[in-house]
Amino acid sequence: MATDLGRLIRHIPDRQKGAFLMRTLVIEKAAVKHNLSIIKEKAAGAVIYGVLTGDGGGAGAVPMARLLRAEGIGRFAVYDVKEAKKLRDAGFEDEEILMLRSTTDREELEQLVDLNVVCTISSVDTGLALNALAENRSTVACAHIQVDTGMGFGGFLVSEPEKILLAYRSLPNVALEGIYTQLHGMKVGDPEAVRQLEQFHTVLDTIHAAGFETGTVHAAGSFALLHNDSARLDGVRAGSAILGRCRRTRDDRLKTVGYGEVPLAEVRWLPKGHSVGMDKPIVLKKPTRVAVLPVGYQNGLGVIRPRETTFWALLARWRQMKKRAVRVCGQKVRVIGPIGATETLLNVTNLKCSAGELATFDIDPLFAQGFVREFR
Repeated sequence: MATDLGRLIRHIPDRQKGAFLMRTLVIEKAAVKHNLSIIKEKAAGAVIYGVLTGDGGGAGAVPMARLLRAEGIGRFAVYDVKEAKKLRDAGFEDEEILMLRSTTDREELEQLVDLNVVCTISSVDTGLALNALAENRSTVACAHIQVDTGMGFGGFLVSEPEKILLAYRSLPNVALEGIYTQLHGMKVGDPEAVRQLEQFHTVLDTIHAAGFETGTVHAAGSFALLHNDSARLDGVRAGSAILGRCRRTRDDRLKTVGYGEVPLAEVRWLPKGHSVGMDKPIVLKKPTRVAVLPVGYQNGLGVIRPRETTFWALLARWRQMKKRAVRVCGQKVRVIGPIGATETLLNVTNLKCSAGELATFDIDPLFAQGFVREFR
């Protein structure tokens, strides 16, 4: 295959060779702006945190933050110190950056304070560690309290309100500017999410009864933001919804953002009876003209996020995979056999095309590997 590809490339004009070898991940700015308009509508005036974890969902944290800022969203949430530093180094000097993870590591805390990042306090220990560092530096660090209402990833337990109150009473060098929790988001009207919100409000009432202000209160992530009115409090966190890659419903009006654009590597005829594919090869029932798409599951093609695992959800996913298609010269063509590691076969029997023609296909930016990102 490598030798054949080399011969093909030698016969391609120089002006096309660079494009022939390039995989492009296209992020459609218009689609992002459309999704942001829906997010703003659903937020109904609540503060919006643009969640840029996972390098902005694969779209690039910095270019995505620039697009969000241009659309009036100037608060961001990250999960790693490096993500926060990228934003500060890119010129986001005054925007609020919230760290969605607590830490007691002194080096991490020093960096977070240096970068003027709003930290997360999820336990007595994390609060004391941040307060001690701020005290040693004769400064005041900003933080949000995290409450665990049932996700288990971190936060004060709702059954231990005295520990939460201790954070408000005993951290003089920490300014507590907000409090948040995370909700289950399996389906619209999820009773577990209702229970979580009730527990969260009980914690808030306890804090208020003790005479403390809670600052910005937020519970809704992408799914709750779109489908749970009661979860939209002072603030909301929009992450996967920005790219339309959250758990979807038929009426959410979001647009799916992100597609791959790659030139075909080879086009040729294969005879009837020829087998194609790797793990589960299929036998061609008639002569077939095939095109080699130089993208496979190692590049993220066909890789999907974990969602519901019920029988009906798995069946719907299987049907979606069976219908997967790629567009070549603007026309839809079918994938033949299973997606390979680095290559995928297309049926182009009824299409006039040749090596070097552009193929486009859906790909989740979060899993796209070996692509050059381009905002259009």
